[in-house]
Amino acid sequence: MPDTTLARQTAAKTEHFDVLIVGAGISGIGGAYHLTTQMPDRSFVILETQESFGGTWLTHKYPGIRSDSDLHTFGYRFKPWKGKPIATAHEIKTYMGEVIEENDIARHIRYRHRIESASWSSQDNLWTIDAVRTDTGEALRFTANFLWMCQGYYRHSVGYTPEWPGMESFKGQIVHPQTWPEDLDYTGKKIVVIGSGATAATVIPAMADKAGHVTMLQRSPTYFIPGRNAIELAETLRQLEVDEEWIHEIVRRKILHDQSVFTRRSLEESDKVRAELLAGVRAHVGPDFPLEPHFTPSYRPWQQRIAFVPDGDLFKAIRGGKASVETDEIDRFVPEGILLKSGKTLEADIIVTATGFDLSVMGDIAFTVDGKPVDFADTVTYRGMMFTGVPNMVWVFGYFRASWTLRADLVGDFVCRLLDHMDKHQARKVQVALRPEDKDMPLLPWIDPENFNPGYLMRGMHLLPKRGDKPEWQHTQDYWNEKNIFPAIDLEDRAFVYG
Repeated sequence: MPDTTLARQTAAKTEHFDVLIVGAGISGIGGAYHLTTQMPDRSFVILETQESFGGTWLTHKYPGIRSDSDLHTFGYRFKPWKGKPIATAHEIKTYMGEVIEENDIARHIRYRHRIESASWSSQDNLWTIDAVRTDTGEALRFTANFLWMCQGYYRHSVGYTPEWPGMESFKGQIVHPQTWPEDLDYTGKKIVVIGSGATAATVIPAMADKAGHVTMLQRSPTYFIPGRNAIELAETLRQLEVDEEWIHEIVRRKILHDQSVFTRRSLEESDKVRAELLAGVRAHVGPDFPLEPHFTPSYRPWQQRIAFVPDGDLFKAIRGGKASVETDEIDRFVPEGILLKSGKTLEADIIVTATGFDLSVMGDIAFTVDGKPVDFADTVTYRGMMFTGVPNMVWVFGYFRASWTLRADLVGDFVCRLLDHMDKHQARKVQVALRPEDKDMPLLPWIDPENFNPGYLMRGMHLLPKRGDKPEWQHTQDYWNEKNIFPAIDLEDRAFVYG
């Protein structure tokens, strides 16, 4: 890799855009659509580290990769989804590709552009973004009036794998789903998948037919919702020959309403919801399978994300004997596999560490404001998308209990409205600041662990901005309310400081 500091000093030119979008995943392509349709005269560019669009759907290449949210709500509000609600990565990328082609977005995207730093100057009211071409090492510089962070929330280059004793002694292959080898042959092999979340639930049934046997090894179980990979309402409306745009909107509203009710019940009637979820699993694994300890979590429903298992494929693999479950803790790796704390040894040819990812706040980009480094953990968030002391920047962070794209669309409308408001008032700078009435407001972690506490969030909470105890100073995770709140945000509120 060439010396990027020297290369940057000799960069040939600086390109300027009104808006610079970071990332060509589901949020970035959505943001580009909103700029194209709502602000067609605004110049913009999308910088993407990877070789193509797709974000997480490009990063992950493990067997069976699919959504764990329904595509009626994970799809954009402006483009109807016509396929099965749980979709493969290929189907999602095809859908995104259609959005790019239909709206002439491809010409705005620069692939293999890794951003290293972003510097704000109050003297110039500009962001300066230094990037490197990952294929050539060429240094590039951009300036932008506004920065739109759509890079996601985890580190794409490498997944999270705990350090277990003896890993170096294992004679087989250790694979993380995030860096899946294209040439991995697991035919007839003994596989152990460490993990109990959506990735494990996806990869196990996908590998089970070819593998000799797949064992799901979990320290603690997860809630799942098994069911038919179809939306009955959508099927009925299609039989009635209702227009697809109408079907998309009606089905989205029905799903979102049901999700809102389910979330409320998970808090208010957690025992009933727990029983219903376990009954759904029981119906697939059969009457003799021990739900305790394998599928009975210790936490209440919705404290961690619940994955939908289409057509119950995970449980069918278990019931058919092609897969099995072990609920135990790892003592250490041994040459032939994994020694559990119970004393049992799981033999393996391949071990898949479906153990999650590393949180990456703002894409590991070095931010400065007027020469001073920005530590986002020292900032306070405005509705989970703007941060005190950081001008002309918005971040897309989706929902934990609903589809990510729902918030990407809300934020897209907000950004366009904010930019238009700035134009009308001839403001070149906007940042959020605590108001006099917020002076004694308690500052709290990004989210309450009693509300939601997956491992990746708990490991990285110290990196995230603070929240206040007022709705405007937090990410409420409540789409059903935010869909009405966001369009009504008062841009003249004292939380917005213009210059």
